Amino acid sequence: MLIIGICGASGSGKSTLARELERRLDRPCVYLKQDSYYRDHPDMSFEERERINYDEPGAFEHDALRDDLLALKEGRSIDAKVYDYALHRRCDPPEHIDPADVVLIEGIHVFYDAAVRALMDFKIYVQVDPDVCLMRRVKRDIRDRGRSVDGIYRQYLETVKPMYEKYIRNYVDYADVIVAQGGKNARIVDILAHYINSGLIQEEAKGEAQ
Repeated sequence: MLIIGICGASGSGKSTLARELERRLDRPCVYLKQDSYYRDHPDMSFEERERINYDEPGAFEHDALRDDLLALKEGRSIDAKVYDYALHRRCDPPEHIDPADVVLIEGIHVFYDAAVRALMDFKIYVQVDPDVCLMRRVKRDIRDRGRSVDGIYRQYLETVKPMYEKYIRNYVDYADVIVAQGGKNARIVDILAHYINSGLIQEEAKGEAQ
């Protein structure tokens, strides 16, 4: 099994890249989102949950993500968490996921935790101009998450941009490869897919030799 980590700013195109890679890979693939591992706050009101900084590393359950990746790597199935962005809550039922030859995990802080990084065989950083990321985020949050333009801009200024400057932009140092334009860069997607497919063949040959 190969575990591929995809990191970058909110709106950089991580999800698009992951989906395009999944489509081009020759082997069974699992696609996980770090957003599913947001901490749940059932004791808070909706208004309180709205005020949480969802862009800081502490908003995520890194240990739970590590445990799920480790389980998949060991050939065990997991019940992956599911998150409702509109309610800022974890929702049921969980998604049952079986192990596969490739695990793609993407998120703004997937390179934050050393134990999670250590499970990754290949790390990709998606680098896109912050202004482009903001425009993509506005479009996505209105279309998919039912949010207002004012709310999106307020969150961007209060949490998204500061956390990008403090943490996310520096994750590039952990990357094995840097990708511009995200999943829309078809040539890079093809190169990455070929590299991953070749790695799977090498892993298979190594296993047969042993």
